Amino acid sequence: MSASLLESHWLPFTDNRAFKREPRLFVRASGMHYWNERGDRILDGSSGLFTSAAGHCRPEIAKAVGEQLQTLDFTPSFMRGHPLAFKLADEVASLMPAGLGHVFFCNSGSESVDTAMKIAMAYHLARGEGQRSHFVSRERAYHGVNIGGTALSGMVRNREAFGTLLPGVLHMRHTLLPENRLKRGQGDVGVELADDLLRFVQLVGEKRIAAVFVEPIAGSTGVIVPPKGYLERIREICTRYGILLVFDEVICGFGRTGQAFAAQSFGVTPDMITMAKALTNGAQPMGAIAVRDDIYQTILDGAADGVTEFFHGYTYSAHPAACAAGLATLDIYRKERLFERARSLAPAFQDAMFALQDLPIVKDVRGYGLLAGIEVHPGKAPGVRGTELQGRLFDRGLHVKTTGDVAIIAPAFIAEPVHIEEIAAHLRDALTDERP
Repeated sequence: MSASLLESHWLPFTDNRAFKREPRLFVRASGMHYWNERGDRILDGSSGLFTSAAGHCRPEIAKAVGEQLQTLDFTPSFMRGHPLAFKLADEVASLMPAGLGHVFFCNSGSESVDTAMKIAMAYHLARGEGQRSHFVSRERAYHGVNIGGTALSGMVRNREAFGTLLPGVLHMRHTLLPENRLKRGQGDVGVELADDLLRFVQLVGEKRIAAVFVEPIAGSTGVIVPPKGYLERIREICTRYGILLVFDEVICGFGRTGQAFAAQSFGVTPDMITMAKALTNGAQPMGAIAVRDDIYQTILDGAADGVTEFFHGYTYSAHPAACAAGLATLDIYRKERLFERARSLAPAFQDAMFALQDLPIVKDVRGYGLLAGIEVHPGKAPGVRGTELQGRLFDRGLHVKTTGDVAIIAPAFIAEPVHIEEIAAHLRDALTDERP
């Protein structure tokens, strides 16, 4: 494409000047692959953006969306509804840990996080504890880019211009510890970092914190797997002090950890779960929040009869086409047993990723399920080497997400062993000649 055709579009999370000097475009996708504008095939090593767990351009999803758009293209969700929204809510709820039986729909992971914050505040207000205005997150956390999620974020570049928009957010230390370097799965060191939450309770008061937001595996920051006992300890403190625990599973959800959600993989049940991305296989924008049943009921009971109980929602909440995509996606996951397939692929995938640790440029390898982070030693400035690596991999025929100096690998669940081998070979080829 000519430079003039590229100029009007302001790309998100992108060095726009560099992109427009040397654009890299996708024009087609199918299964495990993308194609660029020159017709070159590119293996997708990150499921799009952790979105397309069932592979790209599934005809079942396209058919469902197309038929829905010709039947009911839009309906307002304020004071009205449509059958697919209720059916999809039932399907999502059936995948949740016991007790999280109510689902609120939105349009992205960012919106799901901000919605969960509002639900937490509405719940505490309805139960007579409206003074709970503090939220707790973690360093290196990523919870989307809306105002609430940005304030929760613990990634410096995401916060430096916008992080003060919402006061009253406290950050626990992250759990990326040198003692757990090159540790496969959960590390043995770091459970005591959960007691940062206890310190915050003692700092602001026992009844001042509304909710704690935790990514079970911190994905966008570079795949930080929680140490053993850490999530359990967070759950224990939240329960003791009446704090809601929210798992942000926008990346982990829908089979990435081998179970439907990481909450089940780690055996820790939160009070809310945020989700998006793989909910519709990336075919339509959609997010959701699964909520503990008594939280929903408390908010409803706190309002007078005939009055709206929760003043929140979006024009496109539970959009009919998104619901159709979600139902078709969940049907594929179920019929093809893709969560089980992800679980069976995980050992060989982790073997292939951890085998890269022999390369001098590799600083750390981290992973769980079908998710791994390959961290390289930084170059002349943090993040530069990671960006260059992503470009080189694309040119060699592999797409992966990078954050800073970490390549994040998350193949689709339809991957075959040959795809895992190819991903590892591309990474090894791109990294072999690099030096710390």
